[in-house]
Amino acid sequence: MKRIGLIGGMSWESTAVYYRLINQAVRQRRGGLESADLLLHSVNFAEIVACQTAGRWDRAADLLAASARRLEQAGADMVLICTNTMHLVADTVAAALSVPLLNIIDETAAAVRRSGCAQPLLLATRYTMEQGFYGERMARQGLEPRIPAAADRQRMHDIIFQELCHGVVREESRRAVLDIIARHRAGGADSVILGCTEICLLIDAGLLDCPLFDSTALHAEAAVAFALA
Repeated sequence: MKRIGLIGGMSWESTAVYYRLINQAVRQRRGGLESADLLLHSVNFAEIVACQTAGRWDRAADLLAASARRLEQAGADMVLICTNTMHLVADTVAAALSVPLLNIIDETAAAVRRSGCAQPLLLATRYTMEQGFYGERMARQGLEPRIPAAADRQRMHDIIFQELCHGVVREESRRAVLDIIARHRAGGADSVILGCTEICLLIDAGLLDCPLFDSTALHAEAAVAFALA
């Protein structure tokens, strides 16, 4: 079994989901008391958020690259950045490594393509929806992701940072997100991407009438597939 390296803490609420999903998948595949060979470096999210707010993506990239190098030095055979937003600096982090960085956008795009969908609605932080890096990488793989209008982007952003990152799940917010999805479904979106690792705490496939791509689960599954290959 290869060793999985996780850069977590962004937020730790979703990092806990990664830990559970990865270990559940290993147990399901191997049986018995098998669990993942895993290293986790959990960063101080407040420092990363300060970089995001100030537009200091270069500083955030340096912090995550340093984290990735520590994981590799400790024996990680691959590294995951356990957040969608910080994949804005994924190329910089990957360049700091000699082991693979499993990119959450690529894993999610591959799942969308396998399903036959092409125009998914992307739900995420404002940074992920507005900075362009996510949609551009998906477009290179033949997809046409849709993003909500400005007011809905802000609503999603607030739900993520003010609620989900604090472990707060509100029915009012669930209804608001489902309303955003319904309007975009009516406008032609053929599926939904949970493009923030916390949204799975609020929305699941049982609530929708279309394919749902949970980036957290897809990323975790990719790590297990690599580790057990």
